[in-house]
Amino acid sequence: MSNKIRLGILGGGGNSLIGVLHRVASAMHDKYQIVGGVFNSEINKSIDFAKSIDLPTHRVYKNLDSLIEEEQKLSEDKRMQVIAVLTPNYLHFAMAKKLLDNGFHVICEKPMTTTFEEAKILYQTLKDSELIFAVTYTYTGYPMIRQMRDMIKNGVLGKIQKVDAQYYQGWINPIIHNEVERASTWRLDPEKSGISCCLGDIGTHAFDMLEYVSGLKIESVLSDLNFVYSDNKMDVDATVLLRLNNKAKGVICTSQIATGEENSFIIKVYGDKAGIKWEQENPNYLYLMEEGKALQVLKPGHVYNSDLSLDGTKLPPGHPEGIFDAMGNIYKGVAKAINKQAYDHGEFPTIIDGTRGMNFIEKAVESHLKGNVWVKIENQF
Repeated sequence: MSNKIRLGILGGGGNSLIGVLHRVASAMHDKYQIVGGVFNSEINKSIDFAKSIDLPTHRVYKNLDSLIEEEQKLSEDKRMQVIAVLTPNYLHFAMAKKLLDNGFHVICEKPMTTTFEEAKILYQTLKDSELIFAVTYTYTGYPMIRQMRDMIKNGVLGKIQKVDAQYYQGWINPIIHNEVERASTWRLDPEKSGISCCLGDIGTHAFDMLEYVSGLKIESVLSDLNFVYSDNKMDVDATVLLRLNNKAKGVICTSQIATGEENSFIIKVYGDKAGIKWEQENPNYLYLMEEGKALQVLKPGHVYNSDLSLDGTKLPPGHPEGIFDAMGNIYKGVAKAINKQAYDHGEFPTIIDGTRGMNFIEKAVESHLKGNVWVKIENQF
């Protein structure tokens, strides 16, 4: 009998990019076996999709309730162990809560929920259980991001005094200027996306990444959001000033109307001894900048990298690793946790990251609505 972790998936059918990403990531380290799920809200489409990826259809269910009911009839060594939630934002909370209540581990797409209150409920539900909950802030899986994290933790940069995240995309630009399209796109519908589009979609990546690599907590924010048109209820561009718990300052600049940009995510951290920079579109290069010294370029797979970075490296030096590999590293870390193996806490984002991300979204929106004022983030998580 296979000793792989039995994985179920909610959503991600058809030509969904996120579905492909999760399926490839789960297969990458031979830790998981997809055994079924609910790939589409229409059972016939769900079954057709399962057939298209050569998955037996007897564990393809019409909805989550059916999945839970039927899986719990199976013996413990056969039922699904972990469920990946890849559905639109507004479905995350109810699905994740029901899964936790019924004893399933969860891998959830971000944003984890649509409100901070929902996130806190999930946190409390998980708190006293032995279940694993991962939030797929995918970029934390890149080897050189993990190298950045360890270098900062080991004092290479000295005391952190400035953090900077820029995440620019342009895909909403043609949509926002078309009245019909901006009214019909689910990303711009608060009923389906929550209170934020740009911050909720990519701003949370920037927020989580800055805390992940720096080891610091963002304590308060001051934001200025851009909606472009008065009939558009969702931000498509945002600038957020940051105050951190060591008195350092920072900024998050995010936009989905940065015309011509594809997926430009840049992280920069500056200490009193050195600075460090990483660009998602060139993820194999980590730039170390020290006063009075030549620029250093670090790359994955070399012995000078940390154990956490090398554990996330699958290819020899000089071979590019990308977003599939990054997501695969997160799935590998979750597998270690589910199997009760030792793992580094930097291997996958947890429910705490997801909860803090929701708090960031709400506080950034609140700051804007109150006239661009400083608003504190709750730091009990």
